[in-house]
Amino acid sequence: MAEYIVSARKYRPARFKDMVGQEHISSTLQNAIRTGQLAHSFLFCGPRGVGKTTAARILAKTINCENITPDIEACNECQSCKSFNQNSSFNIHELDAASNNSVEDIRQLVEQVRFAPQAGRYKIYIIDEVHMLSQGAFNAFLKTLEEPPSYCKFILATTEKHKILPTILSRCQIFDFRRIPIDTIVGHLRHICQLEGIEAEDDALHIIAQKCDGGMRDALSMFDRLSSFAGGKLTYESVLKNLNVLDYDYFFKVTDALLTEDMNALMSYLSEILKRGFEGDDFILGLCEHFRNLLFAKNIDTLRLMEVSDSIKKRYLEQTNMASESFLINCLYLGNQCDVNYKQSKNKRLSVELALIKMCYVNATVEAAEASKKKALV
Repeated sequence: MAEYIVSARKYRPARFKDMVGQEHISSTLQNAIRTGQLAHSFLFCGPRGVGKTTAARILAKTINCENITPDIEACNECQSCKSFNQNSSFNIHELDAASNNSVEDIRQLVEQVRFAPQAGRYKIYIIDEVHMLSQGAFNAFLKTLEEPPSYCKFILATTEKHKILPTILSRCQIFDFRRIPIDTIVGHLRHICQLEGIEAEDDALHIIAQKCDGGMRDALSMFDRLSSFAGGKLTYESVLKNLNVLDYDYFFKVTDALLTEDMNALMSYLSEILKRGFEGDDFILGLCEHFRNLLFAKNIDTLRLMEVSDSIKKRYLEQTNMASESFLINCLYLGNQCDVNYKQSKNKRLSVELALIKMCYVNATVEAAEASKKKALV
């Protein structure tokens, strides 16, 4: 039986052009290699799972490649590339600062820096989670980072740039990695589905992309778990069930009930949602996001900001015609107030019910206020 490899490792980018969602980083690094203007130290910072360490490895592999291709990619055929691919390169060293964060660990690294590479162009040190280094370790590292030998490159990676000493930051060329857009993650997952022979509904992939908060590694981990459970066919319902996510359908039905002032239906939906194990504040936050999307659907300029599948977007366009802007803005305000006060409330369910009741009569309240104004003018 063949060894199973998780998707995050199996489909880990090996070239700059494979770096999904970080094209601004890859193109800058490629231009630096092309023009020979490589800094001696880099700092890759950004959220977890967006490709910082992967980019560090690709950069290290490429600058040591003996036959860089015209489009500035590693050739994968020279001795340097082969040894890197087999994890046997003596020129590229990875250090996890989370578990090697003492002064002694950094002193050993500094000692190694003194020796030039026996083969290849550069000695490259990739230090992951660099913010975990102790104060003493940072100080021991400063001089080497400022004036390293010409054959040495440092690539530091961190999720918490604010914890790094300004003296370290000033010595590095800083690259900020972004959260990967939902559509980009969906496209990558769809590509993997084709390669793996997995059937997947677009709405299912969108839910995974939304849940992972811009991190491709988290998206691939969820994808592996869900595709194993689904047995090769990812459906919207199976993803909702396994990720414990509220169905869009609930928010459409709740909004319909609010617009028709059907308080009995509202309380029934809320009871059903709470019985399924969802917290009241999760429901309120989801409902507020639904109102936000309905507001965005009213204008062609903001419509593109909605990160949902085409089928869901169509439903938003249908419902937004029935809800006025004043209704949506007032409901958003009430939902936000409920969210702010939720944790302090002793009766949390009642606070959510009160918010829904107020939303239910928003239109009536607005109409009464306008009628009162007209009467006062007369």
